[in-house]
Amino acid sequence: MNLHQLVSELIIDTKGSPDGSFLSIAPDSSLSVFTPELIICATILLMLLVRLFEAGRRFNTGYIALAGSLIALYFAAPGSLFSLPTSADVAKPTDIVRMEIFTGMLVYDAFSVYVRAALLLFAALFVIFTWLSGIPDLEDGPDIYTLVLGATLGMCLMASANHLLTIFLAVEMASVPSYVLAGLLKGRRVSSEAALKYSIYGAGTAGVMLYGISLLAGLLNTAHLPTMAATIAQRLSTEGGFLPSEMMVLALGGLMLSVGLAFKLSAVPFHFWCPDVFEGATAEVNAFLSVASKAGALALLVRVTIGLGIIAPPGVYPGQRTAGLQKQPPAVNVTMAANAENLQVKFQQPEATAEKSEAKESAKESAKAEAAPAPVVVEKSPSIVRAEANARLSPVRWFIARLVALFAVVTCTFGNLAAYGQNNIKRLFAYSTIAHAGYMLMAIPAVMVLAGTGNGGAERAIAALGIYIAVYLFMNLAAFAVIAFLRNAMRSEDLADYAGLLKRCPLTVICFSLILFSLVGLPPLSGFIGKFAIFASLVEAYQAAGKDGFFLLLLIVIGGLNTAISLFYYLRVVKIMTIDEEPRDRRPFVFSDVSLASAYLWVLALPTLGLIINWEGLNRLALAAASQLF
Repeated sequence: MNLHQLVSELIIDTKGSPDGSFLSIAPDSSLSVFTPELIICATILLMLLVRLFEAGRRFNTGYIALAGSLIALYFAAPGSLFSLPTSADVAKPTDIVRMEIFTGMLVYDAFSVYVRAALLLFAALFVIFTWLSGIPDLEDGPDIYTLVLGATLGMCLMASANHLLTIFLAVEMASVPSYVLAGLLKGRRVSSEAALKYSIYGAGTAGVMLYGISLLAGLLNTAHLPTMAATIAQRLSTEGGFLPSEMMVLALGGLMLSVGLAFKLSAVPFHFWCPDVFEGATAEVNAFLSVASKAGALALLVRVTIGLGIIAPPGVYPGQRTAGLQKQPPAVNVTMAANAENLQVKFQQPEATAEKSEAKESAKESAKAEAAPAPVVVEKSPSIVRAEANARLSPVRWFIARLVALFAVVTCTFGNLAAYGQNNIKRLFAYSTIAHAGYMLMAIPAVMVLAGTGNGGAERAIAALGIYIAVYLFMNLAAFAVIAFLRNAMRSEDLADYAGLLKRCPLTVICFSLILFSLVGLPPLSGFIGKFAIFASLVEAYQAAGKDGFFLLLLIVIGGLNTAISLFYYLRVVKIMTIDEEPRDRRPFVFSDVSLASAYLWVLALPTLGLIINWEGLNRLALAAASQLF
């Protein structure tokens, strides 16, 4: 391939069209499907530009951040998930079809659309939350919203990552702004300490992850995830496969890569930063770290585990569908062309008949001459070749399943046990987020085991994770909103100061209690749906795996026991708010149940209460998101 061909392919990949015009961008091009991320970039630039002017400094840049998030959410088009095409052959250029974009660095499919929409919805809700809580103020607003949207951009890239370099860059894009956000409260020692600890731990894990990436890329001679899976399958099919030393490097590289993912998920033993950072940072930042950061990290975990354990399904290329439409002539022209061809055949029929008879004679002679039987070559269909390659990747999937199951058990158990003894509400929720990361990790072993069965169970497991993420978004954002609003009123985040709140603000206490019950996973609240979906996937995986899947049975049992343990510390908060007497040394405060803040809490709590009544819509959305992964 020469330079001209390389540049031409790059232009077609980016714009979906070989046309030289800058504005001729096809709807199925890399740039077109990347529109939400570009809108976030434009929003960040606009906020920074506004700050350059004196009048702009008095303008609340939260309006720009909210508008940018909502416009990006509109272009993310999550509603299109309800009408996915049945196959790539009948898809229109605007339909959501798996497509590797920007020369394979990213992948665009229904899963990336789902996660991206969840992140952008959270960004919009987060901006409204900060308006109501008053943090950040007008001066710090442009900086904070720029950092939040910058981190959101990195998380969107994590959901679409298809290359090891993109994975590293996306994780750093999401992490570096988070370090700064943790130190948002300037002048407070605990806040600066939180930011310093977070950045040091983050730098260490980034180095380990980068070393693991270099090991994997060096051994497999590629950093493109689908190509890596194909290379592993090919090496496993040859006699001898990997040498023992190569196998050790492969496993070590995978473990080091998982360090970076575990840090973002605050999975044990890479959780040390989480309680201190949550205590030192504001409740607003905690909400961002506990929801958006985890959603992005889980999406990236899905990309990595499926990317290495499954041969990627067939998709389309940028501009392929638009080019197909342009080549297809209009219906009228087709009819006219067909009529003209018939007329031509009619007039040339005698000559054609003579030519045909001569051809038949020559064919008979050729057949006699080639009487020797030719070897029969049976070509396998692409689906059979892919199924055979997936079968050879079975050891990789089992290794990932057992590794993630171990992380899930330790993380879930440690988080729930450590949360019980906390007296600071933010530290309690820090351990709560660690425990929930463990619950969400339990979906991955089920995905890896069911991916080899080909019965759609893996899609249901991914959908279970998608449901959990959606439910968790509302539950945890509402919980930290309560903490922030009460902090503003009471000037305290100690659990003891929550005593007797029922007499002060009964509606807020009821709302907070419902959120806590939902976090436990009690029916009929929405938290039950997420846990039930993941446990159901584990049961299905265990039934499919048989005795080899005994660890899946352990996951179900440990998940159930941890749910019971979590009941104690969540109920402890409810008991303090409703039964305990008000502390005499608490400073007087007023928090009205009839306010914008209270209304915001109930808006967030409504999905917690209402999803159980009709959760089929969310289930269909999550299933559609998982439908193009396998």
